[in-house]
Amino acid sequence: MKLLILFLFLLSTPLILVTTQDTDDFANQSDPNLLGLRKEEKLSHLKLYWHDIVSGKNPTSIVVVPPPPSNMNLTTAFGMVDIIDNPLTLGPELSSKLVGRAQGLYASTSQSEVNLLMAMNFVITDGKYSGSSITILGRNPTFNKVREMSVIGGSGYFRFARGYAELRTHYFSPKTMNAIVEYNIYVLHYSCSDALHKKLLNLILITLVPYILFLPF
Repeated sequence: MKLLILFLFLLSTPLILVTTQDTDDFANQSDPNLLGLRKEEKLSHLKLYWHDIVSGKNPTSIVVVPPPPSNMNLTTAFGMVDIIDNPLTLGPELSSKLVGRAQGLYASTSQSEVNLLMAMNFVITDGKYSGSSITILGRNPTFNKVREMSVIGGSGYFRFARGYAELRTHYFSPKTMNAIVEYNIYVLHYSCSDALHKKLLNLILITLVPYILFLPF
């Protein structure tokens, strides 16, 4: 009877291969099933509004390295670096639902045009993706109608993420320098939930098998 119960339990529980050790102590080969990588990639589209607030009592974008003074820098701000913690909302109004923060930096990297190098984590704080993040890196010529930057990674639901972000300026004030930018992000990723479920089942298997073997019948 014990063997029959154990056999049925093993049939109902997906096993995961244990990682195999390589020659190095700090590196080893892993079974892709551990991370859910045998599953088909998902394509997600996120539409968010990025609020760059420079003015007022509580700016979310601050200059940490000002541009050196020169005639050219008066128009391009070449050399300037800003640190940001910008709100991400569902709609273009700042009062619309807050769903995340854009945390990172941008720097002016052109002597002839307004062009920014941007490195940001879009940290999601609401909905089923809460706690996950998308990492965006790229060149942003801000006066172009449409710009593209790369999605180079992510965390949580966006592990192994890759894709691109399409930017359109919704609002810009030359007086305050505040801006609202629409981000359409297209990202290929694996959901981490499958991998977590498998790890949990593996733990249950390891824990319960000894008890099944010693059942009193």
